[in-house]
Amino acid sequence: MSIAKRIYKIKTSPTLQITTKARAMIAKGINVIDLSVGEPDFPSPQNVKKAGKKAIDEDFTKYTPVDGISELKKAIIKRLKEDHGLEYKPSQIIVCNGAKGAFYHLILALINEGDEVIIPSPYWVTYPEVVSLAEGKPIFIDAKEENNFLITPEQLKRAITSRTKALVLNNPCNPTGAVYSRAELEKIADIVLEKNIYVISDEIYEKLIYDDFKFCSFASLGEEVKKKTILINGVSKTYSMTGWRIGYAAGPAEIIEGMKRIQSHSSNPSSISQKASIEALSGSQHEVLQRVKEFQNRRNYLLTRLQTVPGISFVKPKGAFYVFPNVSSYYDKEFNGIRIRNSIELSDYFLKYANVAVVPGNSFGADNYIRISYATSMENLEKGIDRIINALSKLKTVPKTKYFALNNKN
Repeated sequence: MSIAKRIYKIKTSPTLQITTKARAMIAKGINVIDLSVGEPDFPSPQNVKKAGKKAIDEDFTKYTPVDGISELKKAIIKRLKEDHGLEYKPSQIIVCNGAKGAFYHLILALINEGDEVIIPSPYWVTYPEVVSLAEGKPIFIDAKEENNFLITPEQLKRAITSRTKALVLNNPCNPTGAVYSRAELEKIADIVLEKNIYVISDEIYEKLIYDDFKFCSFASLGEEVKKKTILINGVSKTYSMTGWRIGYAAGPAEIIEGMKRIQSHSSNPSSISQKASIEALSGSQHEVLQRVKEFQNRRNYLLTRLQTVPGISFVKPKGAFYVFPNVSSYYDKEFNGIRIRNSIELSDYFLKYANVAVVPGNSFGADNYIRISYATSMENLEKGIDRIINALSKLKTVPKTKYFALNNKN
């Protein structure tokens, strides 16, 4: 065997696989509506693009300090102070190639072989894969639909063992759009301090909050909580800068230094992107507010349409730009002899027969669901949900005699 064994511990990102399939169909001239993407459809703000162009014109195109330029660190520190009242020193900040890069380096710096990392499910697809790659052990807590996809303090207490090193908290959550209130986070923080574990708080969607819900950063719950928190964020979702690849982490200096050591042997972030990110964080935030309003309008439209579909349930998302409906009532139904048994088969059915791309909930550890992104135009959203509803209406219940025959055959 020529390939390293660790490769078999991880799977290719399923969200990227779906996007690749959809793009391949589009390249063939097929009119696919892509509701799988995890990036805003808006362009990067004009002031951000200008800052990037200026960096090129001024020849700011060389290597930078491995953990990020000081100006960007200052902009991050200022933003965290203004938004959440958090105080950080430059030694407690690292700039990485995207929030995903920050998470990857953090896990390598924090997790030893056999350490347990608690991950609420549904989860972002990368969390358990990176933990496994670092020889850690993902421990899943089922954040149930009836609890608005939030874990309870009792669940967290039961999951913690002597091997637990950290809890991953994605707030707002991808794929569910769930957001914790301050009171809910305080109960989790009490347990974290009692059990002396770390919290990895992925807050990449923090600005995409709806219905006047007040977002609370986990590290802002007190100085002792802050000492046990590593905050991950970036510019990709808030400022529609996914391709610029700038994320960051803020936390205890010792852990950030560990991340810096690892990053020194991979790659420091782009010089041009860092200059653009300074403008994003320090410039006017008005455009962000306008885009949040548009996302909320799209969310409301999508929920209104889904309410009319028999057998579908969902939790109204308070953040991010996804809806995560329960579609399991359509399992064990068929169309043209094709039987739907799980979220993967239903998603394939939508792509093949409705030309709509969604992500199966199986990818997020929740097979009864699919993820629909409303980070697309209202026109695409209208067409996409029309096609989904039409495709669902064509699925018919498998007769019992045929059902047993299929089961025996399989």
